[in-house]
Amino acid sequence: MNCKHPDSRETQQLLKLWKAVFGEYDGFWELFLDTGYQPDHCCCMVENGRVTAGLYWFDCSCGNDKIAYVYAVVTDPAHRGKGLCRKLMADVHALLLDRGYASVMLVPAEKGLREMYRKMGYDDCTTVSELDCTAGETAAEVRCIDAEEYARLRRKLLPEKGVVQEGENLSFLAAQARLFAGEDFLLAAYLENDQLQGMELLGNTAAAPGILRALGCKTGKFQIPGQDRPYAMLHKLKEDAAIPRYFGLAFE
Repeated sequence: MNCKHPDSRETQQLLKLWKAVFGEYDGFWELFLDTGYQPDHCCCMVENGRVTAGLYWFDCSCGNDKIAYVYAVVTDPAHRGKGLCRKLMADVHALLLDRGYASVMLVPAEKGLREMYRKMGYDDCTTVSELDCTAGETAAEVRCIDAEEYARLRRKLLPEKGVVQEGENLSFLAAQARLFAGEDFLLAAYLENDQLQGMELLGNTAAAPGILRALGCKTGKFQIPGQDRPYAMLHKLKEDAAIPRYFGLAFE
């Protein structure tokens, strides 16, 4: 069974597999292919002409280290229990090391997956907190921005040893969320069931109630830097790779 970059036919098979395992989500995966996808950042396992497992990675960095954020790891349910995921990850680790990456990061969707990745050499490295609040009486000054400005402001507001996520990361982010800035904060968010979902709020997190008032939302949930729960995991490819302390944008 071979690990390889997918051709156009295999990409469509992988897309079908992603949809079957993770859900359709109203065109989410087509959006991913249009805005975030690069075939040379994707690897899949192929058996008898069929994709049985696959993953994708986004380029990130921390200091001088080049980091791969591994995303959408999937195995065909009919082929589970054969060690395909472990082999795929090992092959991709070797490929990434050869391409000069210092480490690999991922964000497990559930506790069971966190334990699975721990057995593959990953360790917890970053944490986040969540802020639930209601709209305040006074609106904050909020303006819409594009991905380019978000990238520039984000570098200024990232916590120490934060992971820089730009390029396809922000193209994909801008396609699924709205980007906002204020005098001392930065926000990527979307509306779900009349509640604002803040994928990342950096800077002055106390501005959250005023942001809700400005955007006409009664309630909101914001992901912010903090230590309440484990978030990203790290696998070092190089012994001297830095250990990031903040990773904010996980595409679930």
